[in-house]
Amino acid sequence: MKKKLIARGLLGFPIGIAIGFVITIIISACVGDGCFYPVTPELLDAAGSELSAVIVQTALCGVMGTGFAMASLIWEIDSWSLAKQSGIYFAIACMVMLPIAYAANWMEHSVIGFLSYAGIFIVIFLLVWLIQYLAWKGKIKELNDCVEKKHSER
Repeated sequence: MKKKLIARGLLGFPIGIAIGFVITIIISACVGDGCFYPVTPELLDAAGSELSAVIVQTALCGVMGTGFAMASLIWEIDSWSLAKQSGIYFAIACMVMLPIAYAANWMEHSVIGFLSYAGIFIVIFLLVWLIQYLAWKGKIKELNDCVEKKHSER
């Protein structure tokens, strides 16, 4: 398990960076003025230069990717219920995401900003969880139907 945790973490770092970069492209395209916005203006001010801000955000995205990738091992603990897996994964995801979002200035540094960001995070988490749940439920039904069909042919 320890080797898997390290391997996932190492793989998660560049994946987190890649996802973070794609998100900056999407945000820049949505702004629609033809400019690339690699970081928030608040992070730019806090870091002192665009290069420093990009380096900080890149490192934070890598750390976030590592955290999420390592936490994904929770889904492989078959002795835990789905509720326990979901709850612990969600708690870890919050402990990874929210401090990084705060440090990267992806949220306003106020109680309202934190609560708004946390609320959006919870909604996205629940939507992704539900989509994954329904997808796996469908796959399991297909497998059961296939097994039942083969069993009835005998």
